[in-house]
Order: sequence, then structure tokens, then C-alpha cells
Amino acid sequence: MSRIVKLREIASARAGDKGNTANIAVWAYDERHYPSIKRSLTEDRIRQAYPRLFRGRIRRFALDHLAGLNFVLDDALEGGVNTSLNLDAHGKSFSFLLLDLDVEIEDARPGDADGAADALRAPDGECNDLARG
Repeated sequence: MSRIVKLREIASARAGDKGNTANIAVWAYDERHYPSIKRSLTEDRIRQAYPRLFRGRIRRFALDHLAGLNFVLDDALEGGVNTSLNLDAHGKSFSFLLLDLDVEIEDARPGDADGAADALRAPDGECNDLARG
């Protein structure tokens, strides 16, 4: 059985920039969710979700050993920090946009209720609403 969750419930993200290029790194809180994240977050999915924002090339790099993905977004910052009039010239909000995407995950196996709660637990030990039930 599977269900849809927001990416922010199972992963963390951080954005950075260099010139007119932005990058967004996404890490699964729990390795069990990494395959679902990897399957769901593709270059095409990001372009379809935000076609007016990401017009340049999008490249995805899988970091399987870290349960993470890194996206490099060319021509994403309207010229970069020194030339853009954009309020978010560094692209820091890009990570929050990705974290709002829906991801399909597999439910825990029957009898694995504790494992399901642990998989939805943030690194600081705080359970989100889904983990609480």
C-alpha cells in the first residue's frame, strides 16, 4: 500500500547559488524513503512543477550513499546576485518549493508501526503530524 506525502515530511533540503546557477540538495530523513524520493524527483518533474521559474537546464545528481539528490539549475537566478532585481537573488526559497511537492511512499509493513513513526521522525527527534497518527 502506498500513500502521498509532502516531500518536507520525509526529507530536508537546502539551496545555494554561484553566479546565475542555483543548486538544491535534498536528503531523506530515513534511507527507507530515498528510493521514493529518487523515483519522484526528476528533472522533468521539477520543470513541470515550476515551468516559469526554472527555464534553463536542470541536472540531477544522485548521491545514493548519502540518500540524497543534488539538482543544478542553470540560468535560474535572473543573472545572479549582482544583476538580478529578484527579491530572492540567491534562490534560497527554491528548497522550500521542492519540499512542497507530493511524493508517493510505501506504507510500512503490517506490524511495523514503530518503524513507520521512526521513518517520519525529523533528525531532531520531533515527530511530524503523520508520525503521530
